[in-house]
Amino acid sequence: MTPWVTLATVQTAEGPLTLKQRGNTFHIVIGGRVLMTSAERRSEEALATLALTDLPKQPRVLIGGLGMAYTLRAALDVLPGNAQVSVAELTPAVEEWCRGPMAVLTNHAVADRRVRILIGDVSRII
Repeated sequence: MTPWVTLATVQTAEGPLTLKQRGNTFHIVIGGRVLMTSAERRSEEALATLALTDLPKQPRVLIGGLGMAYTLRAALDVLPGNAQVSVAELTPAVEEWCRGPMAVLTNHAVADRRVRILIGDVSRII
C-alpha cells in the first residue's frame, strides 16, 4: 500500500492542521483526526446545490469555510456567471492548498473570477 505523504502542516488554535496525500486522495487532518477527505464530498455538494435554488438574478453568496473547495465548486456549477461568491476561511494555508496541490479536485474553483476568499471567522464577516 502506498504510504500517506505529508504535504504541509500549520499550527492552529485547535492543533496542527495537516494536508496529506496518497495517490489521488487527500486528507486534511487536525489534531491527529481526519477532518476532511477528498474521497467523500456528497454532503458538501448537496449543501451548495440545495441552498442555491430560487435566487435573485445577480446572487451574492457567502460560504463559511473553504475546506477542499467542494462546496465552492458545487455552488459555482449552479450559479450564473454574474454571481459573487465569498468564502470565509480561518486558515490562510487552506486557501494555498486549494490553489496548489488540491486545485485539480475542483477544477481550480478558487481561481474562478466570481470568487473572493476572505481570511477570517465567518461570524465576523457576516
